[in-house]
Amino acid sequence: MKSKKLEIEIPEGKTAVWRNGILTLIDEPEKDVRKRIKTFEDACREIGIDAEAWNRDKISLGLEPDVLAFLKLRIIVKALNEGWEPQFTEDECRYYPWFILYTREEYNKLDEEEKSRVVCRSSYNAYALGGVSYAHAYYDSSYTNASFGVRLAFKTSELAAYCGRQFLDIWADFVFLPEEKSE
Repeated sequence: MKSKKLEIEIPEGKTAVWRNGILTLIDEPEKDVRKRIKTFEDACREIGIDAEAWNRDKISLGLEPDVLAFLKLRIIVKALNEGWEPQFTEDECRYYPWFILYTREEYNKLDEEEKSRVVCRSSYNAYALGGVSYAHAYYDSSYTNASFGVRLAFKTSELAAYCGRQFLDIWADFVFLPEEKSE
């Protein structure tokens, strides 16, 4: 894709920001995206979606919780990335939230040494499963690969970490099977 350079003059008192891929002039200084987007509703507002209508429409379809969570995460990721979309080129870095998948009960039973070991190892092959992505290394730790979650890629590691922490309940709905109800 060829790009063109365009010079624009920004009027005094205005700030230029990218919103959903469109350069927009706003009156107040732009807050960091992590301060603007704290909820799913904030993410919807950021990209021009009516959250109430979206929830009503999607819930009425009777979608499974993991599918509904994936759709919500797509909106959140789009909003947090502020118009950036992965191009999947060799020189492009993309980031994903990383999770240690333990129940609270399992985690509380671990001692400090066990809590620090999140990578599994067998002979020359090491791997770490993180729910929506994984890393593995053969012979040494210089080769890693993340093969899942490309639709949920972030432009920075900070945004990925923020999203993983801030929207943990939605990620959990996406990653885990729903609890079976006992009768």
